[in-house]
Amino acid sequence: MKVVILGKGIMLANLILGARAAGADIVGVFRYEYTEESKLKILISDFFKPAPEVTMIKELKLHQIRMSSANSEYFQKLLISLNPDLMIVGTWGEKICAKTYNIPKIATVNVHPSLLPKYRGPNPYMQAILHGEAYSGITIHLMNDKFDSGAILKQEKVRIFETDTSKELRERTVREARNLVTELITDLNQKVLMPINQDERYATYFPNITGDEKMLDFSIQTAEEISATVRALHPFLPCYITHKNKFFVVDPYNIKILGKSNKKPNSIIAKNDIKSSVTIVCADQKAVQFSNLKLYKSSNVKKYIKNKVKLSN
Repeated sequence: MKVVILGKGIMLANLILGARAAGADIVGVFRYEYTEESKLKILISDFFKPAPEVTMIKELKLHQIRMSSANSEYFQKLLISLNPDLMIVGTWGEKICAKTYNIPKIATVNVHPSLLPKYRGPNPYMQAILHGEAYSGITIHLMNDKFDSGAILKQEKVRIFETDTSKELRERTVREARNLVTELITDLNQKVLMPINQDERYATYFPNITGDEKMLDFSIQTAEEISATVRALHPFLPCYITHKNKFFVVDPYNIKILGKSNKKPNSIIAKNDIKSSVTIVCADQKAVQFSNLKLYKSSNVKKYIKNKVKLSN
């Protein structure tokens, strides 16, 4: 089976590995970076500091597609000439049009890191943790004219652990994506798959976060919400707390929820300079201990979060 793969980062790497494990002939790889950055910038980055997926593509001698859009006439003509049976898309911010996704002989499928129809939209890793889910997942579905809403071909659950950040959840999810891609291609070679329409009653969609979540607010957020926010934003964005006009970056792996306190929310009840730790009371009266805090000196943070709540002593 001839396959073209579109994607970014570790998702792209795992889609490639999954397709190869199924014995597919990968006739083209299109990295999302080419839709965002100049070819010269990418060339320099690939030479001096190549990402793991870039090294893999080079080592496997895969044909790289270097174009500005998956909807461009140039890409559509190339896709026709490559004559793929299947196009696989994962971690792709561009909405792909019907004129493009209808070209492959069998289908174009999207690999979405959630249990669709829940958590449609960008970065479901983050949203699943923010909403306290016990499970996320991976879904392979047919591409149509709406984001993440096509009929489902394959789906698998992925457990979310209490200490998970988006980094760990993403790593486990893309490994499962690799397995599902292998299963999909194997099944397409051996039998007919019956797509299952998504149940719109359970559909949820979340856009990109605003960035305001970076500044933790202990006066309105519970301890669990504080912990979930820090874990969900890592490694995409750092979270900050403030004290005496100084800004501290929170370590997502050094947070501990303690018992209830009789102090008011937003109060600091303990400090330890040696461990760079501080314990703060949250909106639900539970205290949270932060260790390994790092002082952030940039004035940009002050400008960004001015007028945000400050911690009381």
